[in-house]
Amino acid sequence: MSFARLALGVLGATGVFLLAQTAPVLSAEPAVVEITQTGCQFLESERGVDHGYMPTKPADCKTINNQSGADRLAAGETLRLKPGTYVFRVTNTDVPYELGFWLREKDYNWKNPVHKLTKTSISGGGMTLGKTQDYEVELEPGEYLYSCPLNPTPNYRLVVEG
Repeated sequence: MSFARLALGVLGATGVFLLAQTAPVLSAEPAVVEITQTGCQFLESERGVDHGYMPTKPADCKTINNQSGADRLAAGETLRLKPGTYVFRVTNTDVPYELGFWLREKDYNWKNPVHKLTKTSISGGGMTLGKTQDYEVELEPGEYLYSCPLNPTPNYRLVVEG
């Protein structure tokens, strides 16, 4: 839950700065976006088609995606959402090594320190076989990419309109 804060200003010549906290801001629960991660892919992003890839290590996915990733993205589905707060609920259904999730603005460059302060990027790992993890994010209108760098997947598209 977030709290709105209001700076009341500097009082007279004393140089005292007061900060007041208002009541909690109540909002609706964030919408949940379910994502199922299997070997080298997210199922929902590929129209529910499980290609049956059985990687034993991340390098297997790099090879698979070099061969089929572009075609799968072309046949896949762009996720379209309205602006707002979302929870991306990601599940590792059958990959035998640790997975993660990374959602970021399309032009985000993790090497650029300004982007780390001004652009949207959420990520995390620790998703072992059978584990589900939530990632909450506020999305503004624009284009985003999401993927798993640990189970290398293609960079799937997300468009926020509204």
